[in-house]
Amino acid sequence: MHSSFYVSDLNETIQFYNKFFNNEPVKTKEGYAKYVLDEPSLVISFIENKERVQPNFGHMGFQVATEEELNKRLWTARENKIVEKEEIGTNCCYAKQDKFWVNDPDGVQWEVYYFHSDVEFNDPHYETEQATACCS
Repeated sequence: MHSSFYVSDLNETIQFYNKFFNNEPVKTKEGYAKYVLDEPSLVISFIENKERVQPNFGHMGFQVATEEELNKRLWTARENKIVEKEEIGTNCCYAKQDKFWVNDPDGVQWEVYYFHSDVEFNDPHYETEQATACCS
């Protein structure tokens, strides 16, 4: 998968994603940074262009294969003080999941989650206007 985002401040973005991905970019140029990750398999680039940053587009995320991997990533995110929210045993998007959320410097929400099982309902919390995560 490849994604590309416009960002307001590239240096601030690089500092955040170095912590979140526990990795440094493979390429940096003026106004540009690119990460290539093995786990999750992702190529993501950032282009500094404050005028093109779009708020509230939704969220990004990735599923990890094991609870151990989720806990390892959560521990690293906690150490870097970037965790916004933790949800354990939540029913979101019709699935029971353990997850945590981070927000990048431009407010892009990232969800890292471990999938337990499908369920037949969403937590009603996610249907309210105050919901800040999950499918809403």
